[in-house]
Amino acid sequence: MDMKKEIAARTEQAEQIIRQYLPTEEGFQKTVIEAMNYSVLAGGKRLRPVLMMETYRMFGGRSKVIEPFMAAMEMIHTYSLVHDDLPAMDNDEFRRGKKTTHAQYGEAMGILAGDGLLNYAFETATKAFEIEPGNGNIGRAFQILSQKAGIHGMLGGQCVDIESEGKEVTEELLQYIYKLKTAALLESSMMIGAILAGATKSEQRIVEQAAGELGLAFQIQDDILDVTSSTEVLGKPVGSDEKNHKTTYVTLKGIEEAYKEVEERSRHSVELLNTLVVKNEFLTNLMMELVNRKK
Repeated sequence: MDMKKEIAARTEQAEQIIRQYLPTEEGFQKTVIEAMNYSVLAGGKRLRPVLMMETYRMFGGRSKVIEPFMAAMEMIHTYSLVHDDLPAMDNDEFRRGKKTTHAQYGEAMGILAGDGLLNYAFETATKAFEIEPGNGNIGRAFQILSQKAGIHGMLGGQCVDIESEGKEVTEELLQYIYKLKTAALLESSMMIGAILAGATKSEQRIVEQAAGELGLAFQIQDDILDVTSSTEVLGKPVGSDEKNHKTTYVTLKGIEEAYKEVEERSRHSVELLNTLVVKNEFLTNLMMELVNRKK
């Protein structure tokens, strides 16, 4: 399997689906819609929609009902980045090689664009009810989307992360932050794919555990890249964690232990997925690619 070619094809498919669900740039509120679309279309791996689609396919899903959730997930992920880049938080001027939303449109419009994307994500996800009105799994998928993006998921992780800046952070607390801040949306993506395809509750739990391990490995790899990569390769400023006095796996345990943690958690993630009866070779290969990425 040529993974570069396969990843490119699936990323392009996800890109086309996301574009179909973006709002039309018109009306008196056109500026905020432009800022929303600018944020989503600024690039990115489309990792979460691809993971969602591939998990859905692994459990036999074939309907377009997954597509509104794919677009919604990318909107939620993007909104979190837009707000993360704001002066009150990381104060970053570049992401994915382009100006961040607040740098391009101003701080107020950056805030509103993030708010708009979060609200529009749920408006988009409701379109799944129109595609399959009788599908009882849509409600459960909607619940997971909401929960893992909110105070018991990504938002909660961001809160603890902000409050921990400049303070002594234990490994236990750091794992908690990463589980919520990064892993929660990966868990949501893969769980929604499994739920909409009709996976059993026990299968859903395994998917959630595998995605959780993947999320921790992914974030630790991000810590490593913040130290070892360059702005040109990464597409955003390196050294951001040090600038904001953040404790990371690298500062807490050192670069070698961080590499070891990535390897162990990514391997465990794939092992969990391999316990399932259903298989998706591309999905497991993709998971390994993600934690070995250079940007």
